[in-house]
Amino acid sequence: MVWRKIYLFAAIFGISQIVWSQSPTYGLGRTPSAEEIHKWDIAISPTGKELPQGHGTAKEGAVLYTRKGCAGCHGASGSGMHAPTLISRKDVKPDTSAFCLAPCVNDLNTMSVHSPYATTIWDYINRGMPLGKEGTLAPDEVYSLTAFLLYKNGVIKEDEVLDAQSLPKVKMPNRDGYGLPPQWKHGEPRLQGYP
Repeated sequence: MVWRKIYLFAAIFGISQIVWSQSPTYGLGRTPSAEEIHKWDIAISPTGKELPQGHGTAKEGAVLYTRKGCAGCHGASGSGMHAPTLISRKDVKPDTSAFCLAPCVNDLNTMSVHSPYATTIWDYINRGMPLGKEGTLAPDEVYSLTAFLLYKNGVIKEDEVLDAQSLPKVKMPNRDGYGLPPQWKHGEPRLQGYP
């Protein structure tokens, strides 16, 4: 008798799941056009093939860092404020008990040293800065700010010009500290923890 009840419950549950999965969509939503998808597909890969034309140097980036108000959140020297540390202080031991916005980026793990690819820094600045005016920087400005941060952290030389060809070639200090994610093919599910 118990088995019949269990079987009946399982059958009803299974049928209801089939019916629910085939329920109408009520006309909500639509398939985006290829052009709409292309507008949102703005991620920059480690190869940099998606980078726009433009160029910049650390000297140009230093001027922009001041002019665009980066110091207001990150500090005049790129550290010491509540926003993530951008330029590691070699002579200061980080205070891990101090308030820091999550994810906390301090002298122990600044993005310009911790990130495995220089294109990641370009991508982050391009999409997320300046605060409140995200996405307003021109490609030349993003290349210049990226060059400035990489120079100040000892990754590139001050006179090095970054552009779509040279940026992906920058050897980041932590490049070999990461395992490469498995190759993803279109249409396959993404593994947890990988973009």
